[in-house]
Amino acid sequence: MSEDIFHPFVVGLGGTSTPGSSTEKSLRIAIGSAKSAGAVVQMFGYETLASLPHYLTSSTADNPSAVSLLKAIRAADGVIIASPGYHGTISGILKNAIDYLEETAKDDRPYLEGVPVGLIATAYGWQATGSTLVTLRTITHALRGWPTPFGAAINTSGSIFVNDECIDAKTVDSLKTVGRQVVEFARMKKLTTLQHQVE
Repeated sequence: MSEDIFHPFVVGLGGTSTPGSSTEKSLRIAIGSAKSAGAVVQMFGYETLASLPHYLTSSTADNPSAVSLLKAIRAADGVIIASPGYHGTISGILKNAIDYLEETAKDDRPYLEGVPVGLIATAYGWQATGSTLVTLRTITHALRGWPTPFGAAINTSGSIFVNDECIDAKTVDSLKTVGRQVVEFARMKKLTTLQHQVE
C-alpha cells in the first residue's frame, strides 16, 4: 500500500494581517495535530494573506505567494481554514485568499472537490463564532469540499492564549479534533481512490 495514504498532505490557511493573532495560533494547533497524526503539512498565515493583491487586480503568476498557495491547494489531500469573526462573518483578507482558488476552476480537480476541510472560527465572543463558522461551511460547499463533522468555534474573550500557548484545555482539544478529522477523512478518501484504481 502506498505510503502517501498514511501521510496525506494537509494545507492550513488563515489568520489575520497581524502576526501572532489568536486565529493563527488556533490554526497552528490544528495543523500541529494533523502533523502528529501523520500528515505532511504546510501553512499559509498572515504573511501570505497580507501579500496577496485583491484577486484579479494583478497577474496571479507574478505573485509568489499566490503561486505557492495555489500549488499547495492543488496538491492538498486536506485543508484547514481559520478565520476571525469580523462583523459576523469571515475577514476580507481571508476571503480574498480563498477567491484565488478560482484559478483552479478548470483543473481536473476543480476547487476543493472531494477534499476534507476542517474549519475554525475565532471571535471575541460567541455570537460571531457561530455565524463565521456557518459562512466557512457555506464557502466550503461552494468549492465542492467536504466540511469535517466537527468545526471549532473559539471564543477568545477569556484571554485563552498566553504568549504562543493556549491555556484552555477544551479549546486545545477542539482544535486538535479538527486536525485529526481532516487527516482521518483524507486517508479514507485516498484509500477509496486507490481501491477504485485497483478495480
